[in-house]
Formats: sequence, structure tokens, C-alpha cells
Amino acid sequence: MEDHRASVPNKELKLPSFIQSVKLKYVKLGYHYLVSNAMYLFLLPLLAAASAKFSTLTADDFHLLWNKLQYNLISVVLCSALIVFLSTIYFMKSPRPVYLLDFACYKAGEMQKSTREGYIERAKLTGAFTEESLAFQERVIERSGLGQSTYLPESIARIPANPCMAEARKEAEAVMFGAIDELLAKTGVKAKDIGILIVNCSLFNPTPSLTSMIVNHYKLRGNTLTYNLGGMGCSAGLISIDLGKHLLQVHRNSYCLIVSTENITLNWYLGNSRSMLLSNCLFRVGGAAVLLSNRRQDRRLSKYQLLHTVRTHKGSDDRSYNCVFQSQDPSLLTGVSLSKDLMSVAGEALKTNITTLGPLVLPLSEQLLFFASLLSRRVLRIKSIRPYIPDFKLAFEHLCIHAGGRGVLDELEKNLRLTETHMEPSRMTLYRFGNTSSSSLWYELSYTEAKGRMKKGDRTWQIAFGSGFKCNSAVWKALRTVEPVKEKNPWMDEIDSFPVRIG
Repeated sequence: MEDHRASVPNKELKLPSFIQSVKLKYVKLGYHYLVSNAMYLFLLPLLAAASAKFSTLTADDFHLLWNKLQYNLISVVLCSALIVFLSTIYFMKSPRPVYLLDFACYKAGEMQKSTREGYIERAKLTGAFTEESLAFQERVIERSGLGQSTYLPESIARIPANPCMAEARKEAEAVMFGAIDELLAKTGVKAKDIGILIVNCSLFNPTPSLTSMIVNHYKLRGNTLTYNLGGMGCSAGLISIDLGKHLLQVHRNSYCLIVSTENITLNWYLGNSRSMLLSNCLFRVGGAAVLLSNRRQDRRLSKYQLLHTVRTHKGSDDRSYNCVFQSQDPSLLTGVSLSKDLMSVAGEALKTNITTLGPLVLPLSEQLLFFASLLSRRVLRIKSIRPYIPDFKLAFEHLCIHAGGRGVLDELEKNLRLTETHMEPSRMTLYRFGNTSSSSLWYELSYTEAKGRMKKGDRTWQIAFGSGFKCNSAVWKALRTVEPVKEKNPWMDEIDSFPVRIG
């Protein structure tokens, strides 16, 4: 999702205030998720109580119990059958845990680095843009939050630029294979052991598909399940995680490889429509590869466990559907336009998503305060009571908010009452790598790890927005403390120079 503050009036840049009314049906949806796992929540206290009781029994107690059971065969058989039956139900119905072994983010070469001024010079050399369009792009990029070391694809970084299908394939292969090679080296997993492959790339979907590129390059098994997700915007990375989670509930003892990327080469807009020029200024080269597993023996090797995914789709609303739209301009040049409704649509999608997520993650104290406020306003009709907005900072130690643009991050920080530390990974990712679309969340998580902030038991909230319009969340729990000295990620050789102050 992109920052478009230079193209719309100031009043349109505000996200809707989250202290306005909350739709009760989304609260119910969150509680539906919670109640659907109620059996396990009730069984745990019973098992704990039974264990505590058994721990107080002596040898004489067990001997007496054995003597009684010898003469009551029917009771023994029935109790044993009940225990086996309940155990079978529990293990069959309980969701398989999904572990994240590791992930890797692609870092392009030095030749592809671009300063803000360097991008404008390349844009001038194309001869495609008017003076007004060049001036507009210059204003946007100066306010965007991007730094002086983001990466362009080789086809655009070189002079003259050469955006074509062959170059687009080269960009896709460099990003995907670069990230996958590093991931396989970090985990020690062999390519032929991968049973599920999911690739998401919104705007570049060649034939054969991107998944086929990977299958061919790494010679994956013929029965590998492959899924290629296109057109789903910057939130598609978490859609891939959610899809992988559901597939791992069905396929036992499997590895799921997820690749999130975007392709810039064929999507560099060479027209002069302002709403379509924004993506030129913000999107940069990047990609990430993530390896999931449902093998219980992989828990001790994994970094994180997936706790929750929540997906919100507002596509039934025309305003939401049309706010990020690929089309042709009057000169028949294809680009992605951003409507002036983008920020308000994003705010509505976010409000729906966090209302559903809240019951799953918030402490009981926050939930009680929220529902007391909600019932007072919606049931008792006491309008003088202000809606209570739960403090999500109590539910998570770390946040990874899609680095779509500076304006989006500013509004989210204000509306969710976040601190500079919470926003730091997102702002620094936008500054150093630009908007890398669906992979930006993994650059942000890499930043947190490189800073040595990820401790065992920490919870991380990833949240992303995308065309459609969608808002998706994932919640992870760290299974071990991540030691920066043992990490290889795109920040490690320069992490000491961050954070930087962005003017």
C-alpha cells in the first residue's frame, strides 16, 4: 500500500478514528474463533487438577485403588475406553502446530542502489515524463520516507533502461533464487524435502508460472503442491502464510516454502497520470522466502510458532474495491492508480481486522474494559461514554506494520497509540529498502532480530494492507532467543548505523 499525500487534499490523509463505533459482528467473529477452541481450554484445567490430585497420592493409596479395581472389571474397561476415546478426539481435532524454521530476505547488489536524486535522473533520461510529472515525482519521493540506498532492478538501474519480459524474468529469478538459496543454507533442509510451495507476486504472472520457475530450478518433487497467488497486493504475504497454515493441517510431516516478492521491471509506469506515478516513487526491489513446518520434531529447531492469522476482505464495497486499481491511462499505458479514498478504506479494514483479532490476543482486563464500553453505548445507549480502544501494546512485544508509505505509518502510530520503538522496524525498512510490497514484513522482522530484541516467548504482530481491499494479520511467538551474532540477514553489516532520524 502506498503513501499518496502529495496527490490528495490533506483532509483525505487521515485514517478513520478508531474511537468511533465498532461493528459488533466483527467482535462476534473473534469470539467465534475463541469459542471454537473452548474444549481444549476447558480440558487443560481439568488435566491440571487431576495431575495435582495424583501427585498427592501415596504408594498405599495406589495399592488400595488397585485392589478395588481388580474386582470391578467393567469400571476399568469403561474408564479405559473413555480415556482412549477422549484422547483420540483431542489429537484428531486439535490443530497441528505450525512452526517457522527460518526466513531469508533478498539484498540486491551495489550496482542496483539508487538515491532519491538518482531515480529522478533515470526518470528524466527516459523522455517519457513531462516536467510537471517529474516535479511531482520529486516531491513525492522527498516526502516518502525512502532513504538514499534503496534498490532498483537492473533493467531500470542501467542507462538506458530496458524494461522487457526477459529482464522481468531475470529480476524474478535473482530475487526468488537469492532468497531461497540463503534460506535452504540456513535451515539445512533439502529442496526435495519441500512438499508445498506458495509464491505470491501481485503484478508479474508469466507462463510458466513463478512456482514452475522454482520447481524447475531446484528440481522439486513431481508431487509438490504448488500455488501461485497473483493480484492480491501488499497483503498477499500473510495470505500465503494463512494458506500454508491450512495446508499443513491436512498434509502431515510437511515443509511449506513460501516466497513473497513483487516485480518492478514491467510495472514501471511511463505515463503522466499522477495517481499512477506514486508506485514509481515508492516500490523497490525485494523479496523473502519463509519455511514452515508441521513436524513436531522441528519445534526445537524453529524460531517461531504461528499462533493466529486473521484475514479481512472489504471487496464487497465498491469504494474499497476500486481504491487500488490497475488500468490504462488516456494514453493506453498501464499503471496502478490510487484513489483519494485509500486512507479511509485502509482505516476501515484495519478497524475490522483488529476488532476480530482482539478477543484472540488481548489480556482479559482489556477485553472487559472494551466490552463494558461497547455494551454501555450499544445496549444501554449511554452516548456520553467514549468507546474504549484496547491497548494492543499489552498483547505484543513487537510490531511489523507493512512499510507502505510514511503517511500510512504516521496515521497508524497515532491511531493505535504506538511508540517510536514499535514503529522503528517499519520506518527503517521503508528508509533502507523502500516499499518491497508483501515481503516488507520480513525485512522488519529481520531488523528486530538484528537489533537483538527478539527474546524467547516474545509475541510479534504482523499486519499488512493490499488491493481488494484487504487487511491481514499474523501473530507469532518466539520459541527461542535470536542471537544477532549467529544471524545472517540483510541488516547485519549495517545495523549499528540504525535507527536514523528521518526529517
